[in-house]
Amino acid sequence: MSGRIWIAALVATLAGMTPALADNFYEGKTMTVITSTGAGGTYDIGARAIARYMPRYIPGKPTMIVQNMPGAGNVLATNYMYTIAPKDGSSIAVVHAAMPLHQVLDGRGVRYDASKFNWLGSTGSENEVIIVWHTAGIKTIEDAKKKEVILGGTGEGSGIFIIPTAMNNVLATKFKMVIGYKSSEDVNLAMQRGEVQARAFGFSSIMAQHSDWIRDKTVDVLAQAGAKRDHRITNVPLLTELTKTEEDREIMALISSPAGVGHPYLAPPDVPADRVAVLRSAFISTLKDKDFLAEAAKLQLEIDPMDADEVTAIVKETIGTPPGVVAKAKIAMGQADEGGKAK
Repeated sequence: MSGRIWIAALVATLAGMTPALADNFYEGKTMTVITSTGAGGTYDIGARAIARYMPRYIPGKPTMIVQNMPGAGNVLATNYMYTIAPKDGSSIAVVHAAMPLHQVLDGRGVRYDASKFNWLGSTGSENEVIIVWHTAGIKTIEDAKKKEVILGGTGEGSGIFIIPTAMNNVLATKFKMVIGYKSSEDVNLAMQRGEVQARAFGFSSIMAQHSDWIRDKTVDVLAQAGAKRDHRITNVPLLTELTKTEEDREIMALISSPAGVGHPYLAPPDVPADRVAVLRSAFISTLKDKDFLAEAAKLQLEIDPMDADEVTAIVKETIGTPPGVVAKAKIAMGQADEGGKAK
């Protein structure tokens, strides 16, 4: 093989290792990372860390800024990414993992189709837990079945509302929901002030933001939603383990499905395929970057990278849940007509 042919072959091989752009789109650009939560939480903290390192892996090394867009239980930002955000690859977002589930179960306020987003990947799965402030006197699920507990939330789209609602209707707990808080941190403050007594919260988020609550037993963890028990709270039962029938277990398995994708990142529909490929490659490379991982450790962020295919598969599985299971879950969420049929 001649030198010229060898060099050409090498260039072709290297080009195949990294997604190529048809143009220099990102050079000199400012990209936006939308987070569906307010400032200060792990969604926000993680997005800002990713925004500092992800440009390393995008041709042209654009600047990345983070914009918080809380509201309507994370639905506001998800709708924005589907209907308004630029479809040119200049805008990505991290949204609550319950968005596909909310689309299937409720649909109130939904102007998106989760199956049409370009999912980039996730920082890792995260079990959602129900925590109760220590002064409430509620230590177990059995206690929560006997005494009303005031639980705070942002809106009807996220696990902060979906999980306790399902628990009330399937497990006969007595959570009274107070929703409308602007952000997750506002719910935390309300709980500390005594306005509410409990909330649903990602366990890794608790450990990153308020590990002292667990260390000092300021809160009691009643149950967790996920495929398996978090290794740090193996004494806390899964929602699926608290059910008495197979039908109820199926309902709680669906309700628990968001835990599988944790903090997922996406790009809007209709972004050019070459740019989606670049964003997916850059995202997963960022999650493996040693400098990013060092910063994530300092921020107490758990990183267990999930690629686009893994997240997309879970989203499609949620969207494709058998109608019979969805109907039962809707009834469990209180979404039934006078004849007992799911709306």
